[in-house]
Amino acid sequence: MKKNILVVDDSALMRRVICDIINSDGTFQVTDICRDGLEAYEKLKVKKYDGVVLDVNMPRMNGLELLEKLQQDRIKATVIMVSTMTTKDAKVTILAMELGAVDFVTKPDNVVEAKGEEFRKQLIGVLSAVLKTEKFIRDLKRSSAAPKPAVRTAAPQRLPAATRSGNKIVALACSTGGPKALQSVIPYLPKNLNAPMVLVQHMPAGFTKSMADRLNEVSPISVKEAEDGDVLKKGMIYIAPGGKHMEVKKAPDGSHKIRLNDMPAIGGLRPCANITYDSLRDCGYDEVVCVVLTGMGADGTNGICSLAKKKPVYVISQNAETCVVYGMPKAIADTGLVNEVVPLTQVAQSITKNVGVQ
Repeated sequence: MKKNILVVDDSALMRRVICDIINSDGTFQVTDICRDGLEAYEKLKVKKYDGVVLDVNMPRMNGLELLEKLQQDRIKATVIMVSTMTTKDAKVTILAMELGAVDFVTKPDNVVEAKGEEFRKQLIGVLSAVLKTEKFIRDLKRSSAAPKPAVRTAAPQRLPAATRSGNKIVALACSTGGPKALQSVIPYLPKNLNAPMVLVQHMPAGFTKSMADRLNEVSPISVKEAEDGDVLKKGMIYIAPGGKHMEVKKAPDGSHKIRLNDMPAIGGLRPCANITYDSLRDCGYDEVVCVVLTGMGADGTNGICSLAKKKPVYVISQNAETCVVYGMPKAIADTGLVNEVVPLTQVAQSITKNVGVQ
């Protein structure tokens, strides 16, 4: 049975393009369209959809206002935002994640690009991944013998207590559903966390700056979009800029600096978490706390596996039930390297427990 999708966009031309894309996939069908948030609100009050594709800027009631209204009235909907690359829309899109949108795709500047393969791939990919995970979780809850992810049973590779220090770094990776998930993690970390954190979220340029600024506003810990040459400091989170790979390099004086590069995208990803994890193989930190949250694919798994051969690691993975897309966390859990599988609301606590506070 095809999944029913509601498309909400004030542009008749863009609605047609989005509908054609969705209907071209045998998994989905557009069952209703709306010109603004007000029309969509009236639909969502009386009808359930498997997914809602929602524009940001619309007359009468925009995407953000619709999400606020749905939240107020406790109307549940799986919402994917369609956002342009403008700074204003990027800020609104990040706020939309706080209000319940599960993810977003970037809207092309013109209809010709919207009809192209790249936009189609993004939109269908996000819809497929999100709805597949929702089904997986429903099946998991119905099963009396739910399968458990592989968690490392042997003692993790840790330094002897006599030589262990507070010289640690946290490296976090996430993708689809990540902007929303991070709202349940970063604001709950203490400002005096006894480690720096490097964070890779798959996002276009512009959106990472808006996300970093917003997280910095609502969190006690300091958050910034990483810049080339940044010296890593404890109690700071450095977010890889969209469109750049981020590496951590040890300096001659023993400090560690951010290095950004324009190497080609890997598997369509730039930033790529594997690049960041690989760079930590030669770092001067005694231990790397690796965190993997919701996301499509398996980015981060190869990098963590490679890192674990060279450095003591402690791996925290988000559980399936709280993931928007159970892809990246499943990939690393299946390796057997994971030390903890925890719900999203316990990730910050696990990080703090493992690195401590200053």
